[in-house]
Amino acid sequence: MNKNAAILVAGHTGLIGSAVTRLLQAQGYANLLLPTRRELELSDAAAVATYFARHRPEYLVLAAGESGGIQRNQHFPADLMRPNLAIQAAVLEAAHTHGIKRTIFFASSCMYPKVCAQPMAEESLYSGHPEPTSIAYATAKMAGLQLCLAYNRQYGETRFIPVIPNSVYGPNDDFDPASGHVLSALLQRFHAASAAASREVTLWGSGTPRREFLHADDLAEACLVLLDETLATPALPINIGPGTDVSIRELAEIIAEVTGFAGQIVWDRDKPDGAPRKLLDSSRMRALGWTPRRSLQQGIQDLYDWYRQQPAHSSRKQPS
Repeated sequence: MNKNAAILVAGHTGLIGSAVTRLLQAQGYANLLLPTRRELELSDAAAVATYFARHRPEYLVLAAGESGGIQRNQHFPADLMRPNLAIQAAVLEAAHTHGIKRTIFFASSCMYPKVCAQPMAEESLYSGHPEPTSIAYATAKMAGLQLCLAYNRQYGETRFIPVIPNSVYGPNDDFDPASGHVLSALLQRFHAASAAASREVTLWGSGTPRREFLHADDLAEACLVLLDETLATPALPINIGPGTDVSIRELAEIIAEVTGFAGQIVWDRDKPDGAPRKLLDSSRMRALGWTPRRSLQQGIQDLYDWYRQQPAHSSRKQPS
């Protein structure tokens, strides 16, 4: 990919988009298109078409959209489904119309069946129903994935690359316990509990479900591999995960250690757990030469170091 190629990162301030932007900038790509929401409302098909015609992007990373943890999925399913459907329809159509050389679309591991053989291979996507607590979000993401595959199939070109990352974390995530993903929400919970010298933290569920967690910077490196349109693309979609998982209980213990929380962790078993396990088979991505470089422990420590540097959190008590 030419260093002067016009690359549009839609959603460049979010968790995944900001990681892709950081990597592209570090690699010397000099023509990044990074519109703010004020400059471009991605759910407005006419505005998106006008932007593409004016700026003529050659490559697209579609990282925009709404997402959240189990609480947000449970209480605001329409708020997750509606904007994702609108953004996907508008942006993917513009990418097709304007001949984008390669588009990366981020689907979600939530699309996999609640009961699924582990690790989950891409062929298992349609073998059962997704976890009910996230079915609205999963359905929206499945629609985007299928739209990518439909463009490829109808027009005979592999320009659209749908990928399925697993539980991404990193800087610029949503750390609100009411709406954020599990890792970042737990980081904020334990940070606050440590600062207040709380005796206990109560968490949803049993702590037994297992998840694999992928640092956003590792995902960005995978995306850079896939943006190369000269690459012989494997079958689509493509799972992207580190290949190892931990229980939510183990995750909580790691975060408690990193944040310096010394109290008790209490599990509220009356609250839902979600799918029992979601481990991806990422052999398609690894066959392209990609390997994640960050361990979970180090990734969480790096994220917490970043988190404490943010103005909203820098005045809090530091762990000893």
